[in-house]
Amino acid sequence: MKRMWIRLLLFALAAFVTLVGVSWISDHLTGDSTLQSSKARSDLIERGAYLARLGDCAACHSVPGQPAYSGGLRMMTPIGAIYSSNITPDSEHGIGRYSLADFDRALRFGVADGHTLYPAMPFTSYYNTRAEDVLALYAFFQQGVTAASVPNHRNGIPFPLSMRWPLTYWRWLFSPTPHPFTPAAGADPVVARGEYFVNGLGHCGECHTPRGLAMQLRASAADQSDYLAGAEIDNFFAPSLRNDSRGSLANWTEADLVSFLQQGTNPHGIAFGSMSDVITHSSQYLNTEDARATAHYLKSVGISSDKTLSFAYDESAHNRVKRGDASQRGAQIYLDNCAPCHKPDGRGYEGVFPALAGNPIVQASDPLSLVAIVMRGNTTPRTASTPAQFTMPSFAWRLSDTNVADVVTYIRGSWGNSAAPVSVTQVEPNRPMHRND
Repeated sequence: MKRMWIRLLLFALAAFVTLVGVSWISDHLTGDSTLQSSKARSDLIERGAYLARLGDCAACHSVPGQPAYSGGLRMMTPIGAIYSSNITPDSEHGIGRYSLADFDRALRFGVADGHTLYPAMPFTSYYNTRAEDVLALYAFFQQGVTAASVPNHRNGIPFPLSMRWPLTYWRWLFSPTPHPFTPAAGADPVVARGEYFVNGLGHCGECHTPRGLAMQLRASAADQSDYLAGAEIDNFFAPSLRNDSRGSLANWTEADLVSFLQQGTNPHGIAFGSMSDVITHSSQYLNTEDARATAHYLKSVGISSDKTLSFAYDESAHNRVKRGDASQRGAQIYLDNCAPCHKPDGRGYEGVFPALAGNPIVQASDPLSLVAIVMRGNTTPRTASTPAQFTMPSFAWRLSDTNVADVVTYIRGSWGNSAAPVSVTQVEPNRPMHRND
């Protein structure tokens, strides 16, 4: 018996050493050695700056009060805190010593300094970046960014979860094989241009596609039903970017999408949560061609022939309150707290206080975002074309969990909205005092 246990222990040790060794070899050999660097021209650096904005690199690698791209953003994950790294051209703490191949290895392959990166770095989306765009990004981060001698933070992940070698196997299983984007044969060039952004540097799926048990994206192609179907993130529900359900983009036009991407607002709603940061730091800078292409592509995803998806305004809820009848569940709470800004008829004030009638966030299958906004409030994003900001205050201090459930239920079932009622148990975890972030 003792010999059997010794053999099992030796076998387990050999297996562990083999797994770690294979991981180490893979992480040191991964990459594309054919990339060729060239002297960075001003137009190449400018192109890289534009692409860095499209990739929203500043969202994770820049924090208030610190030099741009010097890292330090704390990101909570199920296994602990991860801090973004310094990606300025500082030779000690940043990426100043990176060759083009090193940079590409981190960007598209998810490997840096001899180990696989945590997928908080969206290399699972950046994998399709074209060689010329990798070169432009490299030129920008090496010569268009000021070097900052800011040390990187130590990640707050406890041992043994802090071991990096298992990430190699995660990458093998769940990250697409890096290859430059190539449009499908016969594809509309405008759709293809939008697809390159949405599935690449725009990394829209990282927030809007649901994840599996291993935190991998459950879909990556437009013909898969989970693709861009909406997902919970940062205590919000990132809505569906498809066109096949209520709470999706079914009732948005391409012009609506362009307006939302560049201004953070359109007749159907206003950006909230982390999407406000995306608008502020990234999508407002989309040039006209890229914004239109993105909208054109998104309107091609998950098209449905179901006529019932078209929103039709219903006057009945408004007519009841005009007659003085506020007996419907949540109606009086709405009139007392929400109607001054969103109007008794739920149509709001365009560009300032969004319409709730027909709003995809209101009609989403998951009410998390609507509950979170009522509890925590929201401030509209500031862009070059919308410099004024408007703030909805938090109502957590004023409304009980039952009140919030009632008013959200009223909003989700009035003026033509037909989303399911909300229970108190769906509200309680989102009260600020109960959240861990």
